[in-house]
Amino acid sequence: MIGGAILPTLLHQDPRYFYQGTGTKKSRMLHALSTPFICRGDNGRWQPNYSGLGGYLASGAISNAYYPTSDRGPGLTFSTTLIDIAADMANGVIQEFVLRKLTPSAKNQPH
Repeated sequence: MIGGAILPTLLHQDPRYFYQGTGTKKSRMLHALSTPFICRGDNGRWQPNYSGLGGYLASGAISNAYYPTSDRGPGLTFSTTLIDIAADMANGVIQEFVLRKLTPSAKNQPH
């Protein structure tokens, strides 16, 4: 909620994934893997994904509250953040290479 709605609204960023769809497999893979780090702003330009990274950190910090005091700390926050980033990278790869092929209406739209 924080990284997908609240921060994007405040920072004027678009958290959606945008297909590249064309180019070499390498360029498409780099595009998909860069998703956690860059996004489109409301102005249509690519920019650092401050809302996504802030959301990952916020969720990592909030998840600390569910652990006993002895197990809490910045290490847990950052490990959760890194897991979220890795999951978002995997999601980008799946969206770029798999889901577009499974979505009939997406095939008819320009890239």
